[in-house]
Amino acid sequence: MTTLTDPRERSRPPRKPSRRSPRGERPLDAPSLPVRGLKGVVLTVLCAIVVVPFVGIVATSVADPHEVTQAGGFVLWPTSLDLSTYRTLFAGGVVTQALVVSGLVTLGGTFVSLTLSTMLAYALSRSGTVGNRAMLLLVLLTLLFTPGLIPTYLTVKQFGLLDSLWALILPTAVSGFNVIVLRSFFMNIPRELIDSARIDGAGEFGIFWRVVLPLSRAVLAVIGLFYAVGYWNNFFNALLYINDTAKWPLQLVLRTFVVNEAQLGSSQLGASAEALPPQESIQMAILVISIVPILLVYPFLQRHFSKGMLTGAVKG
Repeated sequence: MTTLTDPRERSRPPRKPSRRSPRGERPLDAPSLPVRGLKGVVLTVLCAIVVVPFVGIVATSVADPHEVTQAGGFVLWPTSLDLSTYRTLFAGGVVTQALVVSGLVTLGGTFVSLTLSTMLAYALSRSGTVGNRAMLLLVLLTLLFTPGLIPTYLTVKQFGLLDSLWALILPTAVSGFNVIVLRSFFMNIPRELIDSARIDGAGEFGIFWRVVLPLSRAVLAVIGLFYAVGYWNNFFNALLYINDTAKWPLQLVLRTFVVNEAQLGSSQLGASAEALPPQESIQMAILVISIVPILLVYPFLQRHFSKGMLTGAVKG
């Protein structure tokens, strides 16, 4: 007698044997307890290497000045909190002025860079754009060849940008890498959306503003974060092009007073000589002030790194 079997049963792959120990306690390929313990120790040590210096920087900046002096300039766990160093820095001296300059350069530069990069990337993503291939080749060449220091300085000087905040923005306004990333994203937008908008009477600018940009919020947030971090951390352009100390960004002040170990005077900090905190406390406080803004912004944009950029854009 022939036994009829369900075709679905024949198409199912054979079940893999269970790889569990005879007692069924854990899989045979799972690491043993000593190996897991060793991994935990290694991860703990690596985390401590990263976290402990940062904790020491924050602790030294908020420690009592006498305790900092007695500890030799580095306190890991302060016995009492003292915010006099931050009050001195924010009393209207060079640090406050540099913080304002860095904020203006970061906000303005990010806006300019996103605007120029987005418009250029969208133009390069449209196959019918005049000079598309030639412009794309120029953008790709910037990834391979960078201008020299002297030609760049002469160009900035020729345009009269020395001692101007525009010298901190325009030379690095457009990144070829970011343009290529934006172009690749724009080319992956479904053609049906653009065609339907064109049928409804929208022009190229209307398509760009009403269709492309709303779908590109995730990638724009990521590219904007890249630009913002670059402008916030950049000090080399200010070192080259800015001679007026009133226009120094925070990172150049940090380099001057931490790397070069220059002594901050009471007139520069806006405080009396008697109330001046230890030099180490001032250096650590400036370092904290330069790190905190990016740490506050990053959590709001971090979700866009793994978010599906076109989720829900096309249905059906």
